[in-house]
Amino acid sequence: MPTPELIPIRFALNGRTVEARVPPGMTLLELVRREFRLTAAKEGCGKGECGACTLLLNDQPVNSCLKLAATLRPSDRVVTLEGLADDPLMQTLQKSYVAEGAVQCGFCIPGMVMSSYHLLRIHPQPTAEQIKEFHSGNICRCTGYAKIEQAVAKAAVKAAATRAPTRDPGQAAASKKKEAR
Repeated sequence: MPTPELIPIRFALNGRTVEARVPPGMTLLELVRREFRLTAAKEGCGKGECGACTLLLNDQPVNSCLKLAATLRPSDRVVTLEGLADDPLMQTLQKSYVAEGAVQCGFCIPGMVMSSYHLLRIHPQPTAEQIKEFHSGNICRCTGYAKIEQAVAKAAVKAAATRAPTRDPGQAAASKKKEAR
């Protein structure tokens, strides 16, 4: 049987442009793990049901076990957990997960934390219902979900406390005029 032809791709991975040659059936998960050695995302079910493989693609969570790598475009931006290591919000989330005892075996946690990160980027002060909804695509077989939900709520409070206060743009302009006098 002939070897399938490799397809050249280029996209942004964790903020830098990368290139690869991939077989037609290789998934995004296989690509980031095998070719780029970014192993936080895991293959749990291989069917897009467990969320252990969650990555961000163009700022949206995706099940990377379902996304074919060959379909990536040069304008696509992929972010893995490793790419958020220095992000203050991600650091706050990770500390909250540990403090709340939300981590057991750790297999689902990278995908779970990526979903939490996306949630807090969209809804900095999420309701309990939003926390549940945003994690509905992630399965954890160890902790149950109460501690995970508590960790996300705690991270939202901590993140809000460390954010610089926002001002109305008109108020900011008025302050600048006063300072100029």
